[in-house]
Amino acid sequence: MRLVVAALLMMGLVGCTTPGDLLKGEPTISKQSNKDPKTVALCIYPDWQEYQSTATLSETLDGYRLVSGSELNGQTNDVLDIKRSATGSAVNLFQRMAWQQVGRSKITESINRCL
Repeated sequence: MRLVVAALLMMGLVGCTTPGDLLKGEPTISKQSNKDPKTVALCIYPDWQEYQSTATLSETLDGYRLVSGSELNGQTNDVLDIKRSATGSAVNLFQRMAWQQVGRSKITESINRCL
């Protein structure tokens, strides 16, 4: 019985994706803006909340990070990293299953609109 429970727990953990996991990969979108990171983040964040009510916005050492995912299965689906650059902001979107864009169009639209 213990073996079955341990196997089920391991299967559940294998599927988890953290923001750090996504940041290790290549960005789906990489853009520059002449606006400062805070302005870009505050413009985009309301659309992320509409896309996923559990989306979070946090300040980093060199900018801001928006994260959306599912609390039910521990998956991080999208991370938007907005860093200060010499000319304003470097904006990079990292996505789990980037090929699957159904329902995600508002995210990319808000990035383009807010830059």
